[in-house]
Formats: sequence, structure tokens, C-alpha cells
Amino acid sequence: MIKMFSRYARALALTAGFVGMLGLAACGKQEEKAAQAPAAPQAAAPARVYLVGVESAYAPFSSENEQKTVVGFDIDVMKVLAKKIGIEVKFVPTPFESIFNSLAQGDLDLLISAITITDERKKSVSFSDPYFVATQAIAVPANDTKVTKMDDLKTLAVGTQSGTSGDELVQQVLGKNSAKIKRFESTPLALKELESGGVDAVVADEPVVKNYIANNPNSKLRTVNDPTFPKEDYGIAVRRDDPELLAKVNKALAEMKADGSFAAISAQYFGK
Repeated sequence: MIKMFSRYARALALTAGFVGMLGLAACGKQEEKAAQAPAAPQAAAPARVYLVGVESAYAPFSSENEQKTVVGFDIDVMKVLAKKIGIEVKFVPTPFESIFNSLAQGDLDLLISAITITDERKKSVSFSDPYFVATQAIAVPANDTKVTKMDDLKTLAVGTQSGTSGDELVQQVLGKNSAKIKRFESTPLALKELESGGVDAVVADEPVVKNYIANNPNSKLRTVNDPTFPKEDYGIAVRRDDPELLAKVNKALAEMKADGSFAAISAQYFGK
């Protein structure tokens, strides 16, 4: 009886050992397969979207259409630029008087909004090579024959858009703190005030004034061009700590001017 039990016990032990060896072998094969299996592909990180600050009431450069989409010359230029650079952009309507602060604070990555390149602005942002040349214009009622030059505005109430080069030009003639300077959030608002008689004249970028008059024939306004008005270069602005992006913008601008795409956009908005 004792011998039979011992043989039985040894048989069980041998069987258990064999099963254990099979288990270890199976685990080894599973671990080997797991090690050989390729790692699951990781999802690609979403492409960065660059936020572009634009003014939404500055036709023909940038304005909102009936669908509340921003359109215009600057918008079309930036779309082609972005494609050449290889980036995705989103246009963010921003009041002009706060547009530079929004860039400096990191809320925006680029600015394109008929922005005149000035030494003062260069202190806070970096500008691309010029992409448009403009000048200022004086808007007055069509029946006003007294205003022929900038000096004729010295005793008049003059409307301007806050923070623009037109505003700065008026300050040089009327004085920085003159009560006769009436500032508005946008140039169209200033021109509306001129229509209603709230101001005697408006000084603003010539293409914007002419566009307004052409699209509002009942406004009964006309433009006065002073030959002493300086030429103004528009540039695309980026933060001063982003020279890599600036270089890409300048390269894309040069390519657009070379391949004719820039001229095509210009002809669409301003003629040949």
C-alpha cells in the first residue's frame, strides 16, 4: 500500500512538472510574439493653426461679407502666403487700436491689415518686406470747395480712425490734444459721421476712402489729395522674437511677386 502510494505520488509530481514546463514554454512563446509584434502607430499631432489678426471693417483690404466671413485683398494675399509657407491660418477680426497688443501678448501670430510700416511700430513688432504702397486722402462733402490741402483743416472738426497713420497726420496739423479731432473705431464710421455733418472732413487711407465712396454713391463725398502726403508702405507684422516666421513670410512674398500670383490679386481689387 505504501509503495503503491509512493509510485502514485511520483507520477503526480512528474505530471505536474511536465505541465509546468509546457506552461513556461507557452508563456515564453507568447512573450516572444508580444516582443515581435509592431507597436501600434501613434496618432499624428494636429497641425498648428496660426492666428492672423485683421480689421473687419477696412474694405477693400479686409471686411466681413454677409456670411460674416472676412474677405478682401489682405485676406487673399495671406491665403496664398500660407499655402506657400505650408501653414494653416485662421483670421481673427480685431479692433485696430488693440491689434498690436494682441500680437505682443501671444493671442495672435501674425497681423495683416493695411498696416503702415513706421519706426515707432518697429519698436514693438517686426515687419515683412513691403507689399503695398498707399497714401492718405482727405474726404469732404462733394459741395465743399474750400478744402484743397491738409493745412485747410486747421480750424475744422476732423474725423480719424484711432491709432492709424491718418490719426497721426491729423495730430501734426491740429495738435495732439486738439478737441477738434474726432476719433472713431473704424474709417467707415468716421465717413458716416462726415455724411451726417458731425465732422467737416476725414483723413484716412486713400484706397479705403475711395472704396467707401464708390460703394456708397449717395454719400455725396469727394476726396482731396495733398501732394505733401508721404507714401506709406504696408507690411505684415510678426512678433520680434519670431524671426523664423518672418523669414518664411518674406520668402513667400518674393515668390508671389515672381510667379505673378500677387499681381493677379492686386488686379482683382485695384485694377492693372
